Amino acid sequence: MKNIRNFCIIAHIDHGKSTLADRLLEYTNTITQRESQAQLLDDMDLERERGITIKSHAIQMDYELNGEKYILNLIDTPGHVDFSYEVSRSIAACEGALLIVDAAQGIQAQTISNLYLALENDLEIIPVLNKMDLPGAMPEEVKDQIVELIGCKREDILAASGKTGMGVHDILEAIVARVPAPVGDPEAPLQALIFDSVYNSFRGIVAYFKVVNGEIRKGDRVKFFATEKQYIAEEVGTLKLKQLPKDVIKTGDVGYIISGIKESREVKVGDTITTINRPCESGIQGFEEVKPMVFAGIYPVDTEDYEELRESMAKLQLNDASLVFEPESSAALGFGFRCGFLGMLHMEIIQERLEREFDMTVITTVPNVSYIAHSTRDEEIIVNNPSDLPDPSKIDFVEEPYIKATIITKSEFVGPVMSLCIQKRGFVKNQSYLTSDRVELVFELPLT
Repeated sequence: MKNIRNFCIIAHIDHGKSTLADRLLEYTNTITQRESQAQLLDDMDLERERGITIKSHAIQMDYELNGEKYILNLIDTPGHVDFSYEVSRSIAACEGALLIVDAAQGIQAQTISNLYLALENDLEIIPVLNKMDLPGAMPEEVKDQIVELIGCKREDILAASGKTGMGVHDILEAIVARVPAPVGDPEAPLQALIFDSVYNSFRGIVAYFKVVNGEIRKGDRVKFFATEKQYIAEEVGTLKLKQLPKDVIKTGDVGYIISGIKESREVKVGDTITTINRPCESGIQGFEEVKPMVFAGIYPVDTEDYEELRESMAKLQLNDASLVFEPESSAALGFGFRCGFLGMLHMEIIQERLEREFDMTVITTVPNVSYIAHSTRDEEIIVNNPSDLPDPSKIDFVEEPYIKATIITKSEFVGPVMSLCIQKRGFVKNQSYLTSDRVELVFELPLT
């Protein structure tokens, strides 16, 4: 257990997370030359076409340093804000994080928000300057920004390039030296945290977990804490490029379990697995419930496909826990679902995945947000649709959702940015200079 290192890679969009992950896999000989391709971990067609990471991907690497063998569990995460829930789940399974910053772009919005997620979970942060081979790289200036942001020493920042492979050995050595080994009691009853799950049409549902205490063996009788359902662990194993069955997964390690679960509602991300013979007393503190930002109705083109759409949505929710849906009906479109998404990109991806993975052709209504109307009788009415708004004479006041937006920009753009936000009914809350030419503006803006 002292030789296990669990870490994830966090960064802003396009700062080179997946490419650096490729190099780490290559240098640890996890993949052969024949298997290698660019952004190897992005295995969904949609990810390859758009060149973005949508799902977090876990993979195990073996590494030898000074004659000692180490097991490194790497989780590559998405950069877009729409998938930040995905990042928060990956972080819960790790003890350390590589914070990657593009040497040409510097620190950007998602760098900061993902960093805060990692710090909330007390992860050890290893700052890495990526893309050092670019002619436009400004290592010294970006190092200053990182030092200001994290408060680390300048010599702790590693310089690397995912393209040329420079500095990759230093990163691997830093992971072994700086990321703490997982803490847990191997003798205690089993406690394992589910951080992701995926539906396989042949084997049922495959759940990915991290063992916090105890160990899980093939053939163990296990139960899931939240649903209290019992299963037999037909197969457990670790996640190499393909799943690798093993007899036992020990404390601190990351693995998968197949137990012939058919119903998607029986697996909840953030649930705890324990054994029936020696159950643990309490579940692990799971994840926060996700707050959807954008709502839209999804309806089947043919009303007979309603049940099939429900099945497809449930299977998709298994793989993407940030999707929320409830049934609704409309006079024009018949029966369908009102779905909550984390953003417009998320909505587009869900629609594409329904069409590709489940052959469902759907109609999506115009996205909107929910208002809260307070009636004169002190009742709260949630309004999802303009037609649901009560009679104006019965309304005391209506509340709409607001966001707190932090905008970081160069000082010459402050004027245009401010006028844009004020046009959108925003209020300036705060304005501060981070450096001589970078300004942080804090606004309150309506979500619509």
